[in-house]
Formats: sequence, C-alpha cells, structure tokens
Amino acid sequence: MCGICGEVRFDGAPASVTAVAAMADAMAPRGPDGAGILARDRVAFGHRRLTIIDLSTRSSQPMTDPELGLSIVFNGCIYNYPELRRELEGKGYRFFSSGDTEVILKAYHAWGTDCVKRFHGMFAFAIHERDSQRVVLGRDRFGIKPFYLSETDGRLRFASSLQAILAAGDVDTSIDPVALHHYMSFHAVVPPPLTILKGVRKLPPATVRVIEPDGRSREEVYWRVDYTRTAEDIETPAEVWRDRVLDALRLSVDRRMVADVPVGVLLSGGVDSSVIVALLAEAGQTGLKTFSIGFEDAHGEVGNEYQYSDLIAERFGTDHHKIFIPSAEMIEEMPATVAAMPEPMVSYDNVGFFLLSREVAKHIKVVQSGQGADEVFGGYHWYPPMASANDPLATYAKAFFDRPHERMAQEVSAPYLADHDVSLEFVRRQFDIPGADDPVDKALRIDSTVMLVDDPVKRVDAMTMAWGLEARVPFLDHELCELAARVPPQYKLAQGGKGVLKDVARQLVPHEVIDRKKGYFPVPALKYISGPVLDMVRGVLDAPAAKDRGLFRPDYLDRLLADPPAHITPLRGSELWQVALLEMWLQSHRI
Repeated sequence: MCGICGEVRFDGAPASVTAVAAMADAMAPRGPDGAGILARDRVAFGHRRLTIIDLSTRSSQPMTDPELGLSIVFNGCIYNYPELRRELEGKGYRFFSSGDTEVILKAYHAWGTDCVKRFHGMFAFAIHERDSQRVVLGRDRFGIKPFYLSETDGRLRFASSLQAILAAGDVDTSIDPVALHHYMSFHAVVPPPLTILKGVRKLPPATVRVIEPDGRSREEVYWRVDYTRTAEDIETPAEVWRDRVLDALRLSVDRRMVADVPVGVLLSGGVDSSVIVALLAEAGQTGLKTFSIGFEDAHGEVGNEYQYSDLIAERFGTDHHKIFIPSAEMIEEMPATVAAMPEPMVSYDNVGFFLLSREVAKHIKVVQSGQGADEVFGGYHWYPPMASANDPLATYAKAFFDRPHERMAQEVSAPYLADHDVSLEFVRRQFDIPGADDPVDKALRIDSTVMLVDDPVKRVDAMTMAWGLEARVPFLDHELCELAARVPPQYKLAQGGKGVLKDVARQLVPHEVIDRKKGYFPVPALKYISGPVLDMVRGVLDAPAAKDRGLFRPDYLDRLLADPPAHITPLRGSELWQVALLEMWLQSHRI
C-alpha cells in the first residue's frame, strides 16, 4: 500500500521531476516508510512506500528490472503473488526481491496486459517499457486503489490522490457541471472518468490503458461481473448457496492475511465485520487486534454500537480497542478530515473512519474491513422494491437519488447547472448493459461497480491512508462477487436483506448480531445539524470564497440554514451537510 505518481510527456520535453516530486510529497501520509523518483527523458515516476510485504529495500520503488527493460510504480497488494511467482520461476524468471511488486513486472513481461486477469488483489500501477517507450496503466476490478489523471495536449500526469495532482499545478480547477449534477443527484457519487473538477479525471476500475509515445492511447475493460444464471443456478437450494458463499468468503479472508506485518480488523459490531473476525478465529488467529469507534449520543440516537462489537470481541477473544470521540474533537478534526478527501465525500462516517484510522495506526499497519457486503449481497432497503418494479429505472431513482432534476434549477446557480438530467441518463445506460436482466440485479450491479467504488471504498482508502494504514476488503474478492452474482435475488433479499450472508453468519457468530436492526456508522452530531456543527456550516457557506463562487442559489441556502431537519434526502442525508461539505472541500483545497 503506497502512493504512486508520474508524468509522461508527448511534446519532446523531458518529464518534470519538480512536478513529480511535488505530487510525491503531497502523498507522504500514504507512504511514510520510503520515497523515490525515477526520471528517464519523457517519463518520470514517483513513489511513497508503506512497507507491508518484503520490508527490505529490495522492494523499494520505483522499481526497475534492467534485464527486462521495465520500470514500475505500484500501489496495493497482490494476494496471490507467491503462487504467481512460483509459476513465473517455472518459466525461467529470476527474482531479486521477495515482494509482490516485482511479480507484477515479471507477469507483465510474460503475459502482457492480460496479466491483470491473473491478479487477486487491489492495485493501481504504471509500467514503462524502456525499448518501446510505452506506458501502461492498470487498476483493479473494483477500483479499491485510486487512480487520478490530468491530461493536456503535451503531457499526462497521474497520482493516487487528487490532492497530489493539484500539488503539481497547471490544472483546470473549474467545476464540471455534469459531475456536480451527479454529486447533487446520484447521492454524491461522481462516477469515472469524472471528478468534480474539469481538469482531473479517473481511470475507471477494471481498466488497462496503453499509452504510445506520441500520446495515442487505448483502453481495455478486462473484467465485468455477470448476473446471468443457468437453470442449475436457479434450482440450487439456499443451503447449497450458503455453503458455497462460506467457502468463498473463507478463502477471501485468508488471502487477505498475506503480509509481513500483523493484520487487524475494523470491528463495527455488524454482521460483515463480525463474520471476518469469526473466520480469522476459525483459522487459528490468536491475539487478533480489533477496533471500534463511538461518538456522543445526539437527538436520542445512540452514537456507538459497542454492545455488539464487545460481544464479538469477547466471543472470539480478540485484543479489542474501543475508541470514543467527543463531539468537540470531531468538529475540531473536521478540517483535517476534509483535507484528506481526494474528492468531496458527503457520508457522515468520513470523520469516523479518519479518527478511527488515526488511533488504529498507532497499533497496526493493516486491517480487514467489511465494506462491500451490502452492495454485493443485497443489504440496502432499496433492493426489495426493485423485485416488483415495473419501471426499474424510476424505482431505483426514487429510492436512491437525492433530488429530481426538476429541483436542480431551484438550488444550483445557472453557470453550474447541467442542461439535462445527466444522472438519470447515466443510470439508464448502466441498466441497459447486458448481463443483468432482473431489476434487483441491475441495482446490485450499478451499486457494486459504480456507487461502491466512489463512495464506501474511496472513503475507506482515503481515511485509512491519511494515517499510513492499509485497509483490505474481503467482500470485494472478485471470485466471491462472481459467485454472489449467481445467487438468485430472493436468497439475497431474504431476512430483511443479505439473507444468504446471514445464513453464513449463523454458522459463525451470535444471533444477536445478525437479527438486530441494520446499523450504520453512527455520527449523530452530523446527521442532526445544530449547535456548534451548524455554526461551522454557516461559517463555511458565509465565507468570501463561497460567496464569490456562488455555486448555490442564496434563497436555497437560506432555507437550508433556517431549518436543517426539514431538508433531508430520501436516504436520510442532510441537504445542508451535502452543500456545505462540497464548499468546505473546495475551500480546503484552495479551489
């Protein structure tokens, strides 16, 4: 787990080492254990290292193999690298390190861009071919590892964070109206290749991009999850699916223990993280470090789920750490949380993950986390209505969208207003892609391959890496997800959602954790904006930068500030927090 960056020139000029150094410096928290820059004429790579696998300097980056004529910068972890290494050694390849970075280099030399299809893991990498001068970019199937791009006529820059792209300068930071529409409508999810800024884009998940020396490039999507089912799949009973999912999840959790340092678990007390702890205990892990966080209660809502995380920690004998954050500290740390966001991310639990990661990083470098289970196994409340939807697009939009397009003109100032309903159009295109005919499958596919990437997964990567902490997500093992896609929808929607996963959990954890009301990372003070939080929000929206920018209509902001609880989205989010967080992010990054 690290931070990568680079510049590739197409205009005959040498790559700017100064720009690459600025990008690398901006990512120092992602890689506190080492740094390096490699420059060769028109290409320069930069790297910040967090040592997880092969703690020696032999795996330092940028890494070059002179014999093969290849150089690489890589962020992530290839969990099956030992098996791939043995296969490559059988082909005659010789290794000088014991980590996964060199395995990627050799795998690329052996199999070309198809090497990504052999990788189990999370990754973002750039490879430079010395002889052809090509540069190859690759990103993992679920976009667990970020990949930001900035392109002009003469050059391309890339980095693991948008902040790093900004640090290099020469970026068009004007607001993209289409991205703003997604942010305001598609529950703050801005899908790739867009970001909120016109001059910064994202390499989509499951994509390899090959860039020729003259700047021409081609992209290949190398993986798609398929929800097509055979007659045998449909007839397979629930208990067989349960056993298959249990086996696949057991393998996924075991894969993510590959490390040369200890691995812990972020234990929320929900089904997902509890199952991870149970499987690790089943595999013989002892002294497993687990971590939970809690906040002050607010408006009658409890700010922690300690009773459930305590239950799991006691049942499996973990070395458990409970972290409590007073509201005053949460507000105090909000600017640092926003500064750590590569894009404006509206979910309340960003500050929770940020502060949890700060404390966890004092004990450990790697954790497993339960993100992805809801999107893969059908845990959200908008999936059951899809089962009987005559109009899947309208049903999904009604449940998931924060506001209809018709309201946008009453809230967003004219210069920033998209000229049509680009968010609904985007979802329509996604729903029309073959391979998911059932309405529930359509929703699960867009949520697991789009929403998940640019909301929960991005949130966890950004907040953990702000403290040099690597988070691994076993529910996003691609083989597990391919299996889950074949499970008929009724088995996922059973038991109030995630039925097949709850059947797995009943083999492993106490029923109190499974049969309780679904919980979310509780941060009540941000859900119910009042008192000091309201003062903070008002200060952001009254700042000269906000007034000069004029993103939102003043009468709309006045309505929000006058009565925040009266303006809540269908997914129970605060409209006031949504607009304030965007403006806070823009001000934090001096945009």
